[in-house]
Amino acid sequence: MAADDPVTDLRGYDLNLLVVLAVLLRERNVTRTAEQLHMSQAAVSAALGRLRKLFGDPLFVRAPGGMAPTARARSLQGPVRQGLDSLKVAIAGEPEFDPARDAAVFRLGMSDDLEALLLPELISTVTAASPGSSVFCLQANRMTVADLLDSGGAQVGVAASAAWGPDIRSRTLFESGYACLYDPVAVGSPAPLTRAAYLALPHVMISADGTRGVVDDVLDAENLTRRRVASTAHFAMAPLLLAGTASVATMPRHAAEVLGARFGLQVCEPPITLPRFTVSALWHRSSSGDPRVRWLVETLGALARTLMPPPGGTDSPAPWDGAPSMNGDPV
Repeated sequence: MAADDPVTDLRGYDLNLLVVLAVLLRERNVTRTAEQLHMSQAAVSAALGRLRKLFGDPLFVRAPGGMAPTARARSLQGPVRQGLDSLKVAIAGEPEFDPARDAAVFRLGMSDDLEALLLPELISTVTAASPGSSVFCLQANRMTVADLLDSGGAQVGVAASAAWGPDIRSRTLFESGYACLYDPVAVGSPAPLTRAAYLALPHVMISADGTRGVVDDVLDAENLTRRRVASTAHFAMAPLLLAGTASVATMPRHAAEVLGARFGLQVCEPPITLPRFTVSALWHRSSSGDPRVRWLVETLGALARTLMPPPGGTDSPAPWDGAPSMNGDPV
């Protein structure tokens, strides 16, 4: 072979370092990486030192709760993961998954409004079809889910569609819009809110950064404002903040209907025009051949068609590599 053959060039590298790097990128923590790989913390730290020398970059910097990857480390996530996945297939063969026989740990990334809709039924469905399997859900939203998939922290994400990068594959699950949620006794109105009542009520906002939401954008276009009396990053907190108070929250309809039914709150159409959006299942392109990922995405698709049937009653599944569409925003 030629002296510059890329395969023979690899003889000078310890490929075990890439395994350590892949787990560090997922865990963002030396202690957890050591536990996952059954190594000592000192050995992982030594491997990280060698990786830094190999790539000529710090790769990770200190951050609250662990380490944050540098831009160079983030650029390595996809190639390292794909390379290791290809090596695993070359050595062990194509993976198989028989739900009734095999046990899998499914790791999903999604926000708590989607958890409220999907997670109870998903756990029941998975454990019935695959008794040895389990479902772990990680907090994520449309701004963070791609990084979670890149790092391997989650196999599948569920989020309102956004401009995903080229490594993210998607399948549309359902379309949703927005709804108002409020305590009808405290507000004194069991009927749908009028525009005047909606604007007069204090608003509880659900926002990751506590700044503004899509409602403010719509009102700004009409030279209107609302009084935001509180903000929370968690949809599940909204019923606790609304109960017994004359206030209103605007949120995705799929969450409002679940929370309204559970806590006895009123759900109604917003008296302003708000956009609709799609919710998609997401996975990294390197996982497209993983039968566990395919089974989970297809299970989510079937579940979504049951819980959120499309207008007109059509229930044909979206393509496996369905394209994403418009965004869902803080409210």
